[in-house]
Amino acid sequence: MKNKGRTHFTPGAAPGWLFTTFKADEKTPFERLFEIFKELIIHTSGDFDEAIDWLRELDKEYQLTDADYTIDDFVKELLERSYIRQEIAPDGSGPQIRITPKTEKFLREHALKQIFGKLRRTGRGNHNTKFSGASQEASGDLRAFEFGDGLEKIVLTESIKNAQIHSGIDDFQLHQQDLVVSDAFYQAQMSTVLMIDISHSMILYGEDRITPAKKVAMALAEMITTRYPKDTLDVLVFGNDARPISLKELPYLQVGPYHTNTVAGLQLAMDILRRKKNANKQIFMITDGKPSCLRLPDGSYYKNSVGLDPQIVDKCYSMARQARKNNIPITTFMIASDPYLKYFIQEFTAQNKGKAFYTGLNDLGDMIFEDYENNRRKKLR
Repeated sequence: MKNKGRTHFTPGAAPGWLFTTFKADEKTPFERLFEIFKELIIHTSGDFDEAIDWLRELDKEYQLTDADYTIDDFVKELLERSYIRQEIAPDGSGPQIRITPKTEKFLREHALKQIFGKLRRTGRGNHNTKFSGASQEASGDLRAFEFGDGLEKIVLTESIKNAQIHSGIDDFQLHQQDLVVSDAFYQAQMSTVLMIDISHSMILYGEDRITPAKKVAMALAEMITTRYPKDTLDVLVFGNDARPISLKELPYLQVGPYHTNTVAGLQLAMDILRRKKNANKQIFMITDGKPSCLRLPDGSYYKNSVGLDPQIVDKCYSMARQARKNNIPITTFMIASDPYLKYFIQEFTAQNKGKAFYTGLNDLGDMIFEDYENNRRKKLR
């Protein structure tokens, strides 16, 4: 697999242009296969054997390797580089190969580059809100100098121009009211809970919805830990019940034969946020279906997949109001377009005073990242 060259031009010493041939950086056989492997290991929920089987099939169809470097050579190099390890299967059936924490970290970085890199190229993800104040992030706007503003914030050109207008050139005087400063946005610390629906509908109708959700969670986790280390991110999954998961579990996340207990997910999310010290808290919920399950006080389940069950829906609305009372906005990312489900989400959002997005899988990451960046900025005067 060779990179195709293309012609580009650079200024030469003599008049005119010097044309040369551009060549992209050559990747090694391992690097090329590793890019594909990272996608496959996420898609197969961390099942190494299944991912390699897929890779062999792709190799047969697209000739990814040659006699000098085979899939077996790639697996050997994965072992040598500590991307995988051999261990005894939990059932004692013999040795099995699993990915290592090093690979889990690479998968989060891979997801971040895929999603946030796309965001930066399209100019999205750093949109400023209407709130501004004293901070290190310039907004591009100017405002009058106030007591407490740092001298480094003063914009001399505009301040001198104001002084000339007010006092003239012959009797030039610079007063405090002439001073203007570069306005900025204050970035608040944020505690976020990301809820991921793992009900069976997330893989129905021939559409894999859980893999994009996992990628978004991994990318968001990597961005927060590297760019906003004072922020916190907790991830939980909800089906018949809800449970928190660690970041290292994300590549292995699977959909189950579950209904959708949205109430259990919201209860757990709010319990997690109550323990956070940050004043700014939010819930992101990724779902593609209607709430269809409640856990009753006796431990049994009340389930109804037909339409919107009033008992279940009313409990969801109650949780939305409770979150609003605790100043916890809920942003719902709905991977569905059914009119009656949209109506439910609209009413749910109104009860919480939150936000809702009706999104496809391709722009799910864009919306979540853009909303995260916007929500963590507030006014400080």
